Amino acid sequence: MRNVFVMGMDERDHDLWRRTPTGRDCRFHRLPSGEELRIGEIDVERFLDAARRVLDDFDGSVDAIIGHRDLTGTLLVAILCAERGLPGPGPEAVVRCGHRYWSRFLQAEVTDAHPPFALVDLDLDDPRPDVEYPLWMRPIDPVFHEPAFRVEDDRGLARSVELLREGADRRSRPFESVMERMDPPEKVAEADRHHCLAEGAPHGVRIAVEGYVYRGRATVYAVLDSVDFPGTPVFLRHQYPSAMPGEIRRRLADIAERVVEHHGLDSTTFVVEFSYDPIEDRIDIVEIDPRPFQSHTALFELVDGVADHERVLRLALGEGPDLSEVGEKGYPVAAEWYHRRFRDGVVARVPTTGEVRALERTLPGVRIRIVPETGRRLSEMFAQDAPGYELARIVTGGEDELDMQAKYEHCVKALRFEFEDETARGNRLSRPLPLRFSRPHAFTRRRTGGIAP
Repeated sequence: MRNVFVMGMDERDHDLWRRTPTGRDCRFHRLPSGEELRIGEIDVERFLDAARRVLDDFDGSVDAIIGHRDLTGTLLVAILCAERGLPGPGPEAVVRCGHRYWSRFLQAEVTDAHPPFALVDLDLDDPRPDVEYPLWMRPIDPVFHEPAFRVEDDRGLARSVELLREGADRRSRPFESVMERMDPPEKVAEADRHHCLAEGAPHGVRIAVEGYVYRGRATVYAVLDSVDFPGTPVFLRHQYPSAMPGEIRRRLADIAERVVEHHGLDSTTFVVEFSYDPIEDRIDIVEIDPRPFQSHTALFELVDGVADHERVLRLALGEGPDLSEVGEKGYPVAAEWYHRRFRDGVVARVPTTGEVRALERTLPGVRIRIVPETGRRLSEMFAQDAPGYELARIVTGGEDELDMQAKYEHCVKALRFEFEDETARGNRLSRPLPLRFSRPHAFTRRRTGGIAP
């Protein structure tokens, strides 16, 4: 039995790793996560020292180390793998993906499929970028990402600069701790914590391309659609496989493979997020992530018969990640839906475990995870931003898109949430926000329901 250490592994993760074909012959051990060791700010050296003690004290072989939850963990695990000579993405390649300016710099060397961008010096009296509105102002922090700011006009620019300046000192030690390990090109090295990135706001539908790099060669194995609630920047669902035309999917895969190889990634899965404007037939890279997205895992299980964790595990063990002969095909299409509430409130009731399990038993191909806890204010939950607070993540597999959508809507109607400021059931709409069912290949929308009041 081989020993695999997984950073921040919980019970659900452990069950998933054990379900993979390769995982049945492995023992999985938990490494503490960077978030658990965080006091005030993430301390890279403190985390690494704690993780090294766990690994050094283990009485057995350390055959693989995995960090798949976030970009922070991906970098820290990459450093540990490099120290022990284990397969994994190189630390500098991970930073190239996370450092927003460095990544754009590299993208521009191999493709024009990216928005216009400019480095902004926050110490200037008038740090006005040479990018047209609307634009995004983003910290360039290589791993510990903080919120970006969408800017529509001069007033919004001034406010975003003020907020980014306030966070510069907070970012200083983690930023410098990471970058002192790297050897960036001169233009990138000039960008410190007092700089940010301005880039044009992409528009169109959002698409994610997932793949792996093995022995230096990138291979795309999946294209997924990411659909927003209309008129908002928040996700309604991630859908696999993509409904985009084959020619568009091939273009996306070609761009993703070229830019990922140019970033120097190896022995890892990756996700490249794109926006595609069907009117102008324009593709723009949103960002590159040297890890899989957990929101995709259940979709691969339902459609392909095996989670992408299998590829992650094989790569971490130095094995080939081709799964063409693994898994029994399942549903033709699957999606992870975000059931949301579009105003703040204190949670008075959530669906019980028994209610959730009973609902899952009545609907084949459905998995439900309740997000909030009773007594919590929605705006105080971790990683929750207005306008749409998550109430549940609902995974549905279907024979077609309408079957998949019908299961989702059935779940939304059945799940009972209550809030201190709302005596009615959580699925009833006091002021309905129209939800439209998007068919990306036809670029048409159909009306449906499913938003908590």
